[in-house]
Amino acid sequence: MGFHMTFYLSYKFRLLLLFTLCLTVVGWATSNYFVGAIQEIPKAKDFIANFNKAIVLGKKETLTNEASVKKADLDNCPSTSPYLRGQDKLIFKPDLTLEEVQAENPRVHRGRYHPEECKALQRVAILIPHRNREKHLMYLLEHLHPFLQRQQLEYGIYIIHQAGSKKFNRAKLLNVGYLEALKDENWDCFIFHDVDLVPENDLNLYRCEDQPKHLVVGRNSTGYRLRYSGYFGGVTALSREQFFKG
Repeated sequence: MGFHMTFYLSYKFRLLLLFTLCLTVVGWATSNYFVGAIQEIPKAKDFIANFNKAIVLGKKETLTNEASVKKADLDNCPSTSPYLRGQDKLIFKPDLTLEEVQAENPRVHRGRYHPEECKALQRVAILIPHRNREKHLMYLLEHLHPFLQRQQLEYGIYIIHQAGSKKFNRAKLLNVGYLEALKDENWDCFIFHDVDLVPENDLNLYRCEDQPKHLVVGRNSTGYRLRYSGYFGGVTALSREQFFKG
């Protein structure tokens, strides 16, 4: 009877020990699993974030490629735009703001525009030296955007502002504008444009020719006559090659 009781207790003890050992093993395996899973969560988040980022970038690249293909498939714009209307009466609103100019030109983005119906014959950069002439600048921009769009040009407008109080250096500003504009686009033509000259007639094409081109035929302040014979200033057009040679 005593021997049997001793064996029975030993058997229960061994079962308890085995059960405890099993719980320990299961607990250790489970804790390792959850620790590993917790460690993997940031990695998974990073993976998903990078994956979504790649999708967005891929979409942007696809849209850019599609736009480039679509643009390449377009026919060239005609040498004479069907939208030209000749002499235009200019009206200047005294309280004109930049926001109004932007609202009137929704297809212009950061000063740049290209026709959607055809491929422009020239890509034109408009360089405007500026200091303390905000009202003149607003008037020019309001009329220049639709003027250039009616000519079916691909264009970008660059305002080169001179800070400080030193003597206004128009030539240096234009040189800087030329170099900065080329960082954006390999422009075919450069228009060097005074801020206080607003074009009235869109038959005066803002394009480059075989020779440097003077675009100011006359101005209202001089009775639409040049200031003097041989005057070449105000608004001029030069290609890259002509500017480099000059």
